[in-house]
Amino acid sequence: MEEAKWYVVHTYSGYENKVKADLEKTIINRNLQEQILDVSVPTEQVAEVKNGVKKVYDRKLFPGYVLVHMIMNDETWYVVRNTRGVTGFVGPGSRPVPLSENEMASLGMGEKKTVNVDFEVGDEVVATTGAWRDTAGKIANINRQRQTVTIMVEMFGRETPVELRFTEVKKK
Repeated sequence: MEEAKWYVVHTYSGYENKVKADLEKTIINRNLQEQILDVSVPTEQVAEVKNGVKKVYDRKLFPGYVLVHMIMNDETWYVVRNTRGVTGFVGPGSRPVPLSENEMASLGMGEKKTVNVDFEVGDEVVATTGAWRDTAGKIANINRQRQTVTIMVEMFGRETPVELRFTEVKKK
């Protein structure tokens, strides 16, 4: 199987988060989780003092760009390229060029180390942060490459899958 690499996607300015959200929905709808592994809008925290009040906010490191960790093939290229707000891949002509390991390391996004987790499929876990905080569910799937778990939570009277990062859950 081909190895996933990071690619830079150019977007309309201000559309970075919308492209990320739309692409993540498409990945799930088309069942491409094994081919498009991650979509990232790198940000940094910036502190600003105005009128004596300190305000901390996230600033995009690369306005107009989204990073996509994917296995490049006709289907994944088509899905990313045809996401609303995407103007194209960065690279000469129509040939996208992946970022090198050195470029990824300089962004602080080098190869992720394997994380050993103390839970397995079927275990009960609780979300510790975000919108799903304090929500309990049973693990249906563990994706070590993406460092995520899919838990089944009860919503509107039926089981619904929710994907969370390893760092966002703990054993019940």
